[in-house]
Amino acid sequence: MISKKIQNALNEQINRETYSEYLYLSMEAWFTSQNLDGFAHWMNIQQMEEKFHSMKFFHYILSRGGTVELKALAAPQVKFDSPLQIFTLAYEHEQYITKSINDLMALAIKENDQATQSMLQWYVDEQVEEEQNTDKMRVTLKSLGKEYSGLMMLDREAMTRVFTPPTTTP
Repeated sequence: MISKKIQNALNEQINRETYSEYLYLSMEAWFTSQNLDGFAHWMNIQQMEEKFHSMKFFHYILSRGGTVELKALAAPQVKFDSPLQIFTLAYEHEQYITKSINDLMALAIKENDQATQSMLQWYVDEQVEEEQNTDKMRVTLKSLGKEYSGLMMLDREAMTRVFTPPTTTP
C-alpha cells in the first residue's frame, strides 16, 4: 500500500508531466504555424514521451492501491519568438522536471518506500536524456544564429526523431 504522502506527491507529478505534454503540444503548434515541420515533429515526439511518463505514474499509483487524483492544468504558453526561445524554454522546463523527480526520490527515501525509489530510478535516468536532448537542440540553434540554411537543415534533421516506447510498462 502506498502512503498518502507519496500518493499526493505522485499525483502532483502526474499534473506536471501532463502539463509538459500540453506545453510541448503548444510548441508543436507554433512550429507548425511557422512551417517548421521538423521541429513540430520533434515536439510531437516529445509530447508522446510526456504522456508515457504521466501514465507510468498513473498506473504505478493504482498498482500500489492508491487513488489517482487528476488536477486542473495550467494553460501553457502559446506565443513564442523563435526556435531558440522554444528550445531554451524546453530545456529549462526539463530542468524543473528533473528537480521535481529528485524531490520525489528524496521523499521516497525519507519515507523508506523502496518500491517507489525503484520506480523513480527510471525517471532519474530518463531525465538525463530529456535534458540532454533539449540542450543539444538549444546549443545547436544558438550556434546557428540567424543562419537560415542551417536552421532548415536542423529542421529537416528534427523530422527523423522517433518515439520508441520503453520496454518498461507504464
